[in-house]
Amino acid sequence: MRMRESRLLKIGENKMTIMDMVCGYCSTGCSLQVPLKEKKAGKLSPVASYPVNLGKACLKGREALAPLSAVNRAVTPLLRNQQGAMEKVGWHQALNTFVKRFKKIQATHGQESVAFLSTGQIPTEEMAFLGVLTKFGMGIRHGDANTRQCMATSVTAYKQSFGFDAPPYTYSDFEQSDVLIFVGANPCIAQPVMWQRVRRNPNQPKIVVIDPRKTKTALAATHHLALQPKSDLTLFYGIANILIESSWIDSDYIAKNTNGFDSFRSLVRDYPLERLTLETGLAEQEVLELASLIHQGKRVSFWWTMGVNQSHQGVRTAQSLINLALMTGNIGRPGTGANSITGQCNAMGSRLFSNTTGLLGGRDFLNEADRKEVAEILEIPQESIPTENSLPYHQILEAIEQGKIKGLWCIATNPLHSWVDQSRLKKTLEKLDFFVVQDMYNDTLTVDFADLLLPAAGWGEKEGTFINSERRIGRVKNISPAPGEAQADFYIFKSIAEYWGCEELLQKWETPETVFQLLKKLSKNRPCDFSGIKAYSTLDQAGGIQWPFPKGAEIQDRERRLFSDGIFFHPDGKARFLAEESRPLPEAPDDEYDFLLLTGRGTIAQWHTQTRTENSALLRKSSPQEIYVEINPHDASQLNIQSKDWIQITSRRGSIKARVFITPHIGQRQLFIPMHYKEVNELTNPSFDPYSAQPSFKDCAVKIQDIK
Repeated sequence: MRMRESRLLKIGENKMTIMDMVCGYCSTGCSLQVPLKEKKAGKLSPVASYPVNLGKACLKGREALAPLSAVNRAVTPLLRNQQGAMEKVGWHQALNTFVKRFKKIQATHGQESVAFLSTGQIPTEEMAFLGVLTKFGMGIRHGDANTRQCMATSVTAYKQSFGFDAPPYTYSDFEQSDVLIFVGANPCIAQPVMWQRVRRNPNQPKIVVIDPRKTKTALAATHHLALQPKSDLTLFYGIANILIESSWIDSDYIAKNTNGFDSFRSLVRDYPLERLTLETGLAEQEVLELASLIHQGKRVSFWWTMGVNQSHQGVRTAQSLINLALMTGNIGRPGTGANSITGQCNAMGSRLFSNTTGLLGGRDFLNEADRKEVAEILEIPQESIPTENSLPYHQILEAIEQGKIKGLWCIATNPLHSWVDQSRLKKTLEKLDFFVVQDMYNDTLTVDFADLLLPAAGWGEKEGTFINSERRIGRVKNISPAPGEAQADFYIFKSIAEYWGCEELLQKWETPETVFQLLKKLSKNRPCDFSGIKAYSTLDQAGGIQWPFPKGAEIQDRERRLFSDGIFFHPDGKARFLAEESRPLPEAPDDEYDFLLLTGRGTIAQWHTQTRTENSALLRKSSPQEIYVEINPHDASQLNIQSKDWIQITSRRGSIKARVFITPHIGQRQLFIPMHYKEVNELTNPSFDPYSAQPSFKDCAVKIQDIK
């Protein structure tokens, strides 16, 4: 069914325009129908014909317009005066100050003394504009995005295993599997529309949830394996060993389409059943049944999110799932795959085109041929493109601590809530000479530390595209004017380019759609090729389009599953088995800090730092307003803790209070606090995966004090 960008309905004498666009919350990428009457948007509803959500929408999506009318919107630039107060200034003064202060820092301390932290929550065109402006125009080498906190592990795992960052699936795989294995994933809460796709599965599938907690998804599953936190890598190596020893593998597929299997087989021999049960806490029968389900399934799919990604060994854990898919031939066919579910609405766009840690279109800053190609496509001097990689997020912050970076520009992200070890971060940001925050709200924790606030438009107030978890490119549209003097990030970047004096380099970056045409050229002949999309209107007509979509592709083909031909993106066309010995927790409980704290999503109504969801009255009513901590009944009894008590929870980095919620769904000597509350990252441990540099939010040692 073809879709149209807008249609007119006559209601009495009034005309109402109906527009469809992609939601701005999670990575599912649902299409929402927006009625517009006299330029005012009405109640949102899901689009029945869109191939992502098929007429479904979660509570957040239906409430997506509410945060736009919040009283705390940033409506004018604010500059901190000599008395330390933020005062209103005009755009001319704000931009002059921006340029003057950053250029002075660079002149005094060198080009690398200014950095930026970006986001996965603005359109791809804006991300690309920012990356080109900073890296090619302003001479800023170091810039990373908050997708480092959610998807860096999967990006690295796919690149190493497949040769390109390429989630292989399409959402219809939820409906075509006969065995679905979810690891560290809770789609009932985090991606409820994806879970609706699982529920549409007509095959009476076996649904396995591997998670220390009995989440809502685990409660709805046919099997729940409540393993010890961060023992999943041991489990999957042991499962691989069982499959190999039982000859339950696809030897022909392995020989034809992969490399490195012999080394992998040798490593997993060190993971016998006895080791699995000891380290995971699972019973032998649970482990053996999981191996049997994988063997018996004709279409087995493996799905993971933050429970895997946010780990000290997340890349190897993601690759252990990729390895299971490869060795059993469960990839490239309907209902199969090693499938990372993305977090933010445009994390996939950030991964490919933010120009932060990788050059545009999944290229490499270190590769001269890549730099030359980008320079030719954009018609810019090749010498303007950095020849070195950016520091990752945590090393940018360390460089601020060390006095090497003196200026920071933070766009559409709230690290004073979302980053690990908050006390340390606060001390770090205080060392900056100049700190600029660009946001749609004036009261985030990060804005409190800013010297300059630039007011930005939000979702629904700008144009562009998002790329969802299944690689589908969809439209974002301007259906509501931004309040006050707030502007779309795209036009803030254009103004900064002009004031900085590098506008000539970006003269072709006129509008979001002209940038989309540049991105098409940058994608051509790449694995992510979408050069066959003629214009924005093509996306509306097609119901979004999954890459790859090269010239000549058929628009009616609404699903594009990767690797159906068994050819991967490494030069030899083969996937790689990658593995190494599992490692213990960076900070395990001990005699003093005798509990392990887990974090994750809370309710459907909460999202990330709640910057937007707190600005919807309905969403506020639908989620607990007070920070709470889940504790097992046995532990509560031992400590004489009652439900609704306030307890003090202390780690080696900080201490917070939370209200008690007693539940058997959390394991003994474990605690769980939703990540959405601003206090939780006072506790978390700054440990990082060595390959992806992604922080491990999900585990740190804590103790309980001051029970009241």
